Amino acid sequence: MAGVEWIVEAHGCPSGGLRDLAVLRALFLALIRDLGLHTVGEILWHQFPAPGGITGLALLSESHLTCHTFPEHGSICLNLFSCRPRPRWDFETRLRDYLGAEHVSVRDVTRDYIPVGTAV
Repeated sequence: MAGVEWIVEAHGCPSGGLRDLAVLRALFLALIRDLGLHTVGEILWHQFPAPGGITGLALLSESHLTCHTFPEHGSICLNLFSCRPRPRWDFETRLRDYLGAEHVSVRDVTRDYIPVGTAV
């Protein structure tokens, strides 16, 4: 296995988009389509009562995509893990486009396969 995990945090988002299920669905679908990922079943969503946000989970044949929105703080946390290398998505531009994010932080974690018994 060699893959990548992106841990993404966006801040300064207007609260409306963070509570809008249609916006988050469109964001997930664009990310999945653009990276050539494949869902396994339906994407799951849970909308919390106001002023809470939304949690989303897409189980992928490549691993998973999740989000948690915090409208009361103007933020969203995304986590995408793919067990196969993928090009980096333009999270900064796309989160500004979809959610009006003022600041986006992306951490890339490379996941490499190390056979059992191999010295690290």
